[in-house]
Amino acid sequence: MQRLDRITFDPAVMGGKPCIRGMRVTVGMIVGMVASGHERAEILALYPYLEPEDIDQALSYAAWRAEETDVAIGG
Repeated sequence: MQRLDRITFDPAVMGGKPCIRGMRVTVGMIVGMVASGHERAEILALYPYLEPEDIDQALSYAAWRAEETDVAIGG
């Protein structure tokens, strides 16, 4: 797995959720935007303080977390 040095955790920022470089931009927000069809260029235009590597690492982190999570299906 690649090094995720842009993903930060701070209880004082967004309640400790995984964020991008200590900013109030969560991994979930980035992943949600990509999942809902926003292009990378559009995300970067909306949030000019983000860098392409921030989006890459947010997606990598989310993919890693998805692999590590067991989900019970059914009742």
